[in-house]
Amino acid sequence: MVEDHFICHGFVHGYTKWVFHGEGFSSRNTPHPTDEEETSNMHDDIDILLHDTFRNIVDDQRHEGVREGPHEDAKRFFKLVEEGKEELYPGCKNFSKFSFTIRLYMFKCIHKLTDVAFSDLLDLIREAFPVAKIPDSFYKAKKVIKDLGLHYEKIHACTNDCILFWNDNAKLDNCSVCGASRWKNVRNDLNNKVTKIPVKVLRYFPLKPRLHRIFMCSETSVAMRWHDTERLKDGNLRHPADGEAWKDFDSLHPDFANDARNVRLGLSSDGFNPFRTMSISHSTWPVMLMNYNLSPWTCMMSENIMLSMIIPGLLWTISDFPALAMLSGWSTKGRWACPTCNHNTCSQYLKHSRKICYLGHRTFLPPDHPFRRDKRSFNGKEEHKVAPTPL
Repeated sequence: MVEDHFICHGFVHGYTKWVFHGEGFSSRNTPHPTDEEETSNMHDDIDILLHDTFRNIVDDQRHEGVREGPHEDAKRFFKLVEEGKEELYPGCKNFSKFSFTIRLYMFKCIHKLTDVAFSDLLDLIREAFPVAKIPDSFYKAKKVIKDLGLHYEKIHACTNDCILFWNDNAKLDNCSVCGASRWKNVRNDLNNKVTKIPVKVLRYFPLKPRLHRIFMCSETSVAMRWHDTERLKDGNLRHPADGEAWKDFDSLHPDFANDARNVRLGLSSDGFNPFRTMSISHSTWPVMLMNYNLSPWTCMMSENIMLSMIIPGLLWTISDFPALAMLSGWSTKGRWACPTCNHNTCSQYLKHSRKICYLGHRTFLPPDHPFRRDKRSFNGKEEHKVAPTPL
């Protein structure tokens, strides 16, 4: 698979009001515990996780009139706090009900357990330890992760990648462009029942909650201004903020550029075969977002790269000219090398150097250009053809 990356500046601005942007006060004012204190208190890590995730809810209880988070967020926070205080079983000091559920889910992800295997593992643990407060099913364990804001959305897509069945197209059963069906029928061999399932599914990881969490922590909220407050501005190119594209955008959108906390993202994607065999043409495209507000030595760290989408099937790309041949199937060398001129490519074989040269570029010049009548400097002929029509 040829690596094809496309980088562009994406900008997120004005979608919500971030009170204090995380700099004004901290939800954790106590010093870090010692190893002994950390071992003796099973709630420390969970409390830190919950306070970082729902920081605005916690601060709302302390600062009257600064309530920013929706009411549903507050409900989820207090529910998880109660589960964080609840012992896994009477006398358990190492795990709470909440922390054990998260550790189990991490175990499933790291070791690639299927949903059925994970549910069977839960049944086995509940059978061996009936007093332990274990989730009843994989669905309930997954719901805890969703309440933390780590969920994703499934969006159905056309099998030919024409449209997404989303927003105005959410209720369609057929593609409005090519007419392909949104569904495919799958028959259950056990009961001979036919079930409709989507042909193709895009998985989208909501961006706004992830950006919210960045500004919920005082340390990361300060780091989000590095590109403006701490970057060395001596004219040398060290960071995307030193580039002409960044400066050009700032000149076009001065209101956005005036606040260093506004988020600037770089987007990158690459296809890979998830089945580890070249005999299958299917590929999957993860779309990654890099946080360009941060310093160069932190913005490319794995913990600061956000997974935005997982796209099934092939995807359009921006690539170099040789890669175009491998992706599109049109050769970019030989007698018909130009994808614009197609079969009318002006090519000439040089027998001594055994190479193909292309001298038809004068057709793109204005009709009265003097190079069109210049025989000596080119192939000994005048050029009077018009420019080819792009495919």
